Amino acid sequence: MTSEPEKYADRIYRSGSALAAGVLLLGLVGWLAGDALLRGDGRTPVTALATLFFVAPLVIAFTLRPAVFASDERLRVRNPFRTITAPWGTVESIRASYSTELLAGGAKYQLWAIPVSLRARSKANRRNEQAASGRTPRSFLGLGGNIGGPEPDGDRAAPGDMAVAELRELSERHGETEAASGEVTIRWSYEILAPLGLGAVGLLILWLTS
Repeated sequence: MTSEPEKYADRIYRSGSALAAGVLLLGLVGWLAGDALLRGDGRTPVTALATLFFVAPLVIAFTLRPAVFASDERLRVRNPFRTITAPWGTVESIRASYSTELLAGGAKYQLWAIPVSLRARSKANRRNEQAASGRTPRSFLGLGGNIGGPEPDGDRAAPGDMAVAELRELSERHGETEAASGEVTIRWSYEILAPLGLGAVGLLILWLTS
């Protein structure tokens, strides 16, 4: 009896700085809206509630929601307002220049969860050049060496470029398998769009009736 190949959990790619910023912004928005709801008078509580319905989904959409899930069969890209599911067989290219992009099924999609940092890329290139020339990269306070220990073997790369390289490897490894066939599907994130639209309509009504 032929055993099925072992399946592994999805690899998940997210921006740590975006998650931290999102938590802080949601805390600030919640505190301001809560204060206006409890202490405001007249139209202030209603305005605060409509603003909360409008702003909170935007913060969640652009900070907490973006993620990329890579399995043996497919790549699932969760962007601010929609989720793109692309079987590896439909993936034509994954590239990173000024932004990270997925080309699949004849269309192009951005990967919001994997931002491109030109600063991190330049830093990695400088360290690679220093290592190639035999110079010791400088660390904190200009002292030689690496605080965390010896330099790892091989070239360094920016986090975004490393993620893209891993996704390309998965695409090449699984792109020809039968389980990776299918079509690209797109699902709009109505859980974000519905409260966002409700807040926008509320703010518009308040503005027209002011």
